Amino acid sequence: MSRWVDDLQVAAEHLLPEVVAAYYRQGAGDGLSAAEAAQGWRDVRLRPRVLRDVSRVTTATTLLGTPVPWPIAIAPTSLQRYAADAGEAAMAVGVAATDTLLVVSSNAGSTFTSVAAAGAPWWVQVYVLRDRGLTRGMLDLATSAGARAVVVTVDTPITGTKDGDGPSVWVSTPTGYSHTNVHLAAGSRPVDLTKADDLTPDIIGWLAEVTGLPVVVKGVVRGDDAVRAVDAGAAAVWVSNHGGRQLDQTVSALSALSEVVAAVGDDVEVYVDGGVRRGVDVLIARALGARCAFVGRPALWALTVDGPAGVERLVAELGAELREAMTVAGCPTLADVAADLVVGGSSRE
Repeated sequence: MSRWVDDLQVAAEHLLPEVVAAYYRQGAGDGLSAAEAAQGWRDVRLRPRVLRDVSRVTTATTLLGTPVPWPIAIAPTSLQRYAADAGEAAMAVGVAATDTLLVVSSNAGSTFTSVAAAGAPWWVQVYVLRDRGLTRGMLDLATSAGARAVVVTVDTPITGTKDGDGPSVWVSTPTGYSHTNVHLAAGSRPVDLTKADDLTPDIIGWLAEVTGLPVVVKGVVRGDDAVRAVDAGAAAVWVSNHGGRQLDQTVSALSALSEVVAAVGDDVEVYVDGGVRRGVDVLIARALGARCAFVGRPALWALTVDGPAGVERLVAELGAELREAMTVAGCPTLADVAADLVVGGSSRE
């Protein structure tokens, strides 16, 4: 059965400059981790329950206290102004129409105030820079604009080399398409965008102190690293291999999820991204212990194809598919979505 979501990448790439289309889809190295992510969800098998009353199915949950209608939200991505003139601000308009949440990259080409104007709840993602003062200035802008949490990406001490031999999109990116908020924070100062390669768990406490916000640690694929993050004060752990864009042949977020959940238990919320394309993927993520599944590339493609309306349609269709999957699986609430739905799933009870 053909789904609108399944055709998004092809439709978007007809509209995008090739160098941008390549940047959106590519992974590190030979692109193996990037290519296998979506198929990993397809390979999971389920054990639906029967004789359950599913006349009323509830998909609502909360993310760090923020109510959302589904455990589906939008991951941070760069260079959104290639997808739509208003970039992240347009993405936020689409997300606001669904009442869910988005995460805004510190590389954003839209100001945080323009994102906030859409009315959607949002978190700020941060690549901590060697220049901690510049990092703090950017975070000050985010907190002033209403960010509700800080998502620190910890798997990028350097930027991994991407697959393909074409020119880098960053070489031809127009001024203002990225790092707008970093430049605003710098004012007339020179801007050094070199990422910090000296991060330790202490960065979690520093971010919490300078922002007063809960800190989410993104880029974790190991249980021991998840425990270190929680011990250092993380409010949530985000299982992610950066869309396969950092170290090729890194395990998928799906395959790492159970280990991370088992390591941190119920101490913090756990999120996942990477290859989520269907509502049943979200069901699987919940069964394996993720509170929310975040969507990255499909949101970029939806924004490219139909602007904010495309983003709204993407989230709404995934939400409707999740509701259907829960109904057929015999799960009237998200609390009923447990590990025993998944073949080989480990119990967390």
